[in-house]
Amino acid sequence: MRKTLYIIGLSFFVFSCTSQKSVKQNTSRTNKQVIQPKTTIAKANNEKQKPQITHDGGSEFFTTNIADATKNNNTISYGSIVSAKPAGYKVVKTYFPAVGQNFRQRYLILHYTALPDDKSITVLTQQEVSAHYLVNNTGDNEIYQLVDENKRAYHAGVSSWRSDKNLNDTSIGIEIVNAGFRADSTGSRVFAAFSDDQMKKVAALAKDIITRYQIPPTNVLSHSDIAPTRKQDPGPLFPWKKLYDEYQIGMWYDEATKQTFFEQAQLDFTTKYNEPSFIFLIQTTLQKFGYGVELNGAWDDTTKKTIEAFQYHFRPQKYDGVMDAETWAILQALNQKYPIK
Repeated sequence: MRKTLYIIGLSFFVFSCTSQKSVKQNTSRTNKQVIQPKTTIAKANNEKQKPQITHDGGSEFFTTNIADATKNNNTISYGSIVSAKPAGYKVVKTYFPAVGQNFRQRYLILHYTALPDDKSITVLTQQEVSAHYLVNNTGDNEIYQLVDENKRAYHAGVSSWRSDKNLNDTSIGIEIVNAGFRADSTGSRVFAAFSDDQMKKVAALAKDIITRYQIPPTNVLSHSDIAPTRKQDPGPLFPWKKLYDEYQIGMWYDEATKQTFFEQAQLDFTTKYNEPSFIFLIQTTLQKFGYGVELNGAWDDTTKKTIEAFQYHFRPQKYDGVMDAETWAILQALNQKYPIK
C-alpha cells in the first residue's frame, strides 16, 4: 500500500515540474522582442524611369525636363541642386524630381543706368542697388553678370504688374549703360539713343533668358511699366518693336487691329474725352493690361504718368502723357492680343 502511494506521489511531482517548465517556456516566448522588417516605399508600376542626376565636382545637376511643359512646369536645374544638410540625417534623392514645379524667374525687366560704363559698374556692385546683368557700351563682346539668377537683385523696387507686386522676388533685371535723358530749354526730356552693338547684346541675352525660363511676352517689361509714377527707363528710344520683329522678344500690337480700334477712338475723343465715365474706362483698360493705375475717373498725375510710360513702350513718337485716339487704339489692340489668362 505504502509503495503504491509513493509511486502516485512521485508521478504527481514529475507532472507538476513538467507543467511549470512548459509555462516558463511559453512565457519566455511571449516576452521575446519581435523585430519588424524595414518598410520601403514601392514605386508605382506606371512611373516612368527618370534620367539620372549628373554629378560634377561634388555638385549635383538635373538637366532634363520630365514635367508637362504645357502647364509651364519644368524640372531642369540651370545651376547645381541646392539641398538641406540636417544634422544627424541624410537627405536622399530617391524620388527626385517631382514633376509639379516651375521657375521662380517669371519676369524680365529692362533698365538704363543713366551713368557711364565705369560708374555703372561701381554703383551696381558696391551700393544697395544691383541687377543680374549689365550690358556695357564699350563695343566688345562682353556682358557682365553681377548677381546669380537664382538670387534676388535689387533693381525693381516698389513695383507691380497685373496681380503681382514686388517684382524683385520673381524677376531678372538687365541694366543697359545709357545716359538716360536731359531737359532741353523748354523743360522737355531728351533721351539718349542706344547703340546697335548694345542692342545685339541685349537681344541675345534676353532671348536666352526668356527661352530658358519660359517667360511669356507679357512679362518682358521696362522699369517704367512696373513703376510708372517714378521711373522712365529704358525710355522711348529703346527699340521694343525691333526686338519684337527681329527676335520675337516682348509684346507689340497688330497694325490692322489698331486701325480698327482707331476709327472708333476718333469718335470717342470728339465727344467723351472729359467725361468721368470715359476716363474711368481708360483707367480700367490700362489696369487690365497690367499697369497699377488708380481708378478715379480723373486725368490726375498718376494717370498721366501711367499713360506716359505706356507711350514710352508702345507709342514712342509721342510721350507727353496725354491720351489721344491713337494711344487709346493701341492700348485696346494690345489688350485684345494679350488677354489675362
